[in-house]
Amino acid sequence: MQEKSTSFSIKNWSDADKPREKLVQKGRSVLSDAELIAILIGSGSRNESAVELSKRILASVHNNLNELGKLSPKQLMKFKGIGEAKAVTIAAALEMGRRRRGESVLEISKITSSKDAFEILSPIIGELEHEEFWILYLNNANKVLHISQLSKGGLTGTLVDVRIVMKKALELGAVALILSHNHPSGTLKPSNADKEVTLKLQSAAIALDLKVLDHIIVTQKDYYSFADEGLL
Repeated sequence: MQEKSTSFSIKNWSDADKPREKLVQKGRSVLSDAELIAILIGSGSRNESAVELSKRILASVHNNLNELGKLSPKQLMKFKGIGEAKAVTIAAALEMGRRRRGESVLEISKITSSKDAFEILSPIIGELEHEEFWILYLNNANKVLHISQLSKGGLTGTLVDVRIVMKKALELGAVALILSHNHPSGTLKPSNADKEVTLKLQSAAIALDLKVLDHIIVTQKDYYSFADEGLL
């Protein structure tokens, strides 16, 4: 006689094991990452609970949510028990978290250190798999007036349109700039192109009585500051 299949849907778990009920009764912070993902996917496979499946997915990215956020729906669908709907739900939830972090750091009204700039820029470019160049425009109190993307792709001096940068600064009434770009490779060492772009924008800014306060190289977990290293 064939053994009856066991359902691993969350609704069939004991109350003590249900992450949804746990969240309602005890709050969000007590749930593990795997339990939160289990709520998103709702059920596992015939031989694996949603939490066990979630733990396996997390283990594949060394339990790093930032790395999990980089997985595409197609990559998530390679896990048995994850179909397109579940994969899209996970990807959407992680993207919402990334955007929420980005909005919260924009509440930093004044830049007092390179770390403040990094906290603003990290959610924007820290996890990208390609290079982007961004500029923070500041007023005379070092408060952020505007954040603008300058270029996308490889960083070379030819991609920097100085006129656009300075025109924007004058329109905003900015008095200072913080330059930034990301290194998807994870290396924090500035390249010759990085240094050339910095000098190019710094020279143009001086001519208009503006200041380039820093150039921040951003990686997923860390940053390099030209100002802190005495390169400005």
